[in-house]
Amino acid sequence: MAENIESDEELDTSEEEISNPDVVTKYQTAADIANRALADIIKQSAIGKLIVELCTAGDKFINDAVNGVYTKGKVEKGVAFPTSISVNNCVGHFSPLADDTTALKDGDLVKVDLGVHIDGFIALVAHTFVVSSNTNTTPITGKQADVICAAHFAAECAHRLIKPGVKNTEVTETIRKVAEQFKCEPMEGVLSHQMKRFVIDGNNVIINKQTLDQKVDEFEFEENQAYAVDIVMSTGEGKSRELETRTTIYKRAVDQNYLLKMKAARYVFNEINARFPTLPFTVRALDEKRGKLGITECLKHDLLHPYPVLYEKQDEFVAQFKFTVLILPSETKRLTSHPLPYVNSDKKIEDAALNTLLQQGTKRAKKNKKKKSKKKTTSTTATDETDKKEENKQQQPMDTKQ
Repeated sequence: MAENIESDEELDTSEEEISNPDVVTKYQTAADIANRALADIIKQSAIGKLIVELCTAGDKFINDAVNGVYTKGKVEKGVAFPTSISVNNCVGHFSPLADDTTALKDGDLVKVDLGVHIDGFIALVAHTFVVSSNTNTTPITGKQADVICAAHFAAECAHRLIKPGVKNTEVTETIRKVAEQFKCEPMEGVLSHQMKRFVIDGNNVIINKQTLDQKVDEFEFEENQAYAVDIVMSTGEGKSRELETRTTIYKRAVDQNYLLKMKAARYVFNEINARFPTLPFTVRALDEKRGKLGITECLKHDLLHPYPVLYEKQDEFVAQFKFTVLILPSETKRLTSHPLPYVNSDKKIEDAALNTLLQQGTKRAKKNKKKKSKKKTTSTTATDETDKKEENKQQQPMDTKQ
């Protein structure tokens, strides 16, 4: 009887493992919706557009899109991280409420951050671009170009390093080296997390910038893991702070409970437990009037984790690229991305080791394969080289004078 129980447990676990093709399909489905939602927001972004309208449109796009997939049976699906749009020196988590009048301005450096889940399997994405009255043929230059290049190439390096046997500390050190090439700083306090089913912030983390006060445990990447890789760069000191901007994104503290007194707080807590029991949500998704009142008591009793709106120093720029990867046996597969803006930096990567890393592909030799004939091996190698060249071509489209 004990053997039967163990077998059942193994079966249940396999339904959550990346080695299961159905799980990979759910990740890919979530990623496709995330990519399309991001593209739709970027298309709508224009001078004078209210940020709250864009955030609302992003969440609506996700909820509408997930309704069209996995329609048989009861499959939970929806927003895994609320759409947030942070501009210029705002580091992240700006997802305003209906009464906010903040609008995009000409020349704003814009960061869009969002997430989707299908059956608890999460795909996150963030992208940086500039809103401008100029045509697309005019490149982004100056400090904006530098910080976009720093974040982009650090992301490309991280993608290549996230593979079995490599340590998280190697990724952090490489992010630092790329930042130096573009005279930028990685933002402190930013973490890339391993993700599991309904878990957006697993224990294995890559820290964007290690300091004396901010360190994480070292580990090695393994096959069949999923990560949300979050690269955030600044033209300033790389230190963030809270200002007076209202926090609107929260996540349930699943290990905490309290018998709330206020009616509004009980409403909020019941809504969260029913609709957002494990993943982040925005107050916009609640009745805003009761939500604002109820959130306060929930926070007082540590029932929620806040995602505060953070800022760099005024007149500095912050760029972000976030993407979801699956460490498969044959490759580290990047699921979320968006075509990069036209950027022209007067700085370039001069570090030979970084340039060598950027030339590498993300596919690996498959294990336990029988030896092939010489003719067939040559053909396969040629194909791999073609794939590698095409991959590098797609991942380095910016004019950075590299």
